[in-house]
Amino acid sequence: MSNEASLPETRGRGRLAALIISQILAGVGVASGIAVGGLLAEQLSGTVALAGFAQTSSVLGAGLWAIPLARLAGRRGRRWGLAAGYLLALAGTGLVFLAAAVQFVPLLFVGTAAFGAATAAGLQARFAAAEVVSLRYRARALSVVMWATTLGSVAGPNLSEVGSRLGRSLGIEPLTGPYLFSLIAFAGAAVVLSVGLAGRGPAEVDHDPSRPAQRPTGLVRAIRNGLQDPRTRLAIVAVICSHTIMVGVMVMTPLHMTHHGMTLDLVGVVLSIHIFGMYGASPIMGWLTDRLGGAAVIGIGVIIFAGALVLGGFADTTSGPIISLALGLLGLGWSAGMIGGSSLLAASVSDQNRVSLQGGTDALMSLSAAGSSALSGLVMGLAGFPALNLIAAVVAVPMAVLALRGMLARRAAADS
Repeated sequence: MSNEASLPETRGRGRLAALIISQILAGVGVASGIAVGGLLAEQLSGTVALAGFAQTSSVLGAGLWAIPLARLAGRRGRRWGLAAGYLLALAGTGLVFLAAAVQFVPLLFVGTAAFGAATAAGLQARFAAAEVVSLRYRARALSVVMWATTLGSVAGPNLSEVGSRLGRSLGIEPLTGPYLFSLIAFAGAAVVLSVGLAGRGPAEVDHDPSRPAQRPTGLVRAIRNGLQDPRTRLAIVAVICSHTIMVGVMVMTPLHMTHHGMTLDLVGVVLSIHIFGMYGASPIMGWLTDRLGGAAVIGIGVIIFAGALVLGGFADTTSGPIISLALGLLGLGWSAGMIGGSSLLAASVSDQNRVSLQGGTDALMSLSAAGSSALSGLVMGLAGFPALNLIAAVVAVPMAVLALRGMLARRAAADS
């Protein structure tokens, strides 16, 4: 009997390991391409104006692919949905090579949009992690898988020069050389998931096998059902608002810094601190979520965001260390809101609604971030960096209100 009881946990560890390995590979693949995508777009188009479209199309692609990938996962299982995302990104990488070969810029943007499927799959992997372990370790498993992305994301950009030399030696456009690492990484991630996620995890074993399987709820209905539940509503708002705040402020920080005479080396250091804040503390946020609950960690995220945005609001007259601290806190607030919200979303939704709602939330999150990225430039140009931080603080208000309600409801339930 003890062997039967330990089997789900053993299998869950193996499946979690597969998710971690795939995230490291995917991080390398995504970061390798993103590091040179804008430069390639500028070179092919001959204009700086189109350089940002490569990143924009990738972000939009991540939002648009989130829904069909979630539907596939709901019908066939997580490994199919995640592996399909990396195979789509693999095809997108091939289109990038073709676009460079024929010097056709629109094809490059089609390729980078398909490339965004890797980001969508990487985000959905956090929900898969919550499903392959027992309930008491859900948030920690989710956070460790998110943390694994850091390793690949740090390694990817550092392969740019090596990839460029490799591309030159192979007789292809040097700026497409780093995409060779994307090809290998996405193919590896798809294989690891196809093999490592075979079978059923603890969350699936806990279900009653005699109960007939239910078809996943449609996207619109799943979101509507989710918004009726206070915990799920908090989870959705936290994930979307956290990502919107982070992206809106982060994308304009390098511009703000260079306008105030700071060097590109300092910009790189600040962004590295920001990325470390996003992912480095993920396991701590997961542990706190398992101990305190998702609403409490989301509330912590709001407080951290407030500190980051106050510092950012006064950054016009401050030095690099203050901006570094502000961006580090911005990443840490994102980590708290994303892990607390994602864990709550995994815990508060029925099996029938879960996958559709998670995919829909990720799609809304990515599309909202794309809109935030586009509007932040307009706000920056019209009113400056302090105003951008002020607007970001307004976005955090509904997140704060719902988190407070969630904490009060949890305390009331514990007292009753």
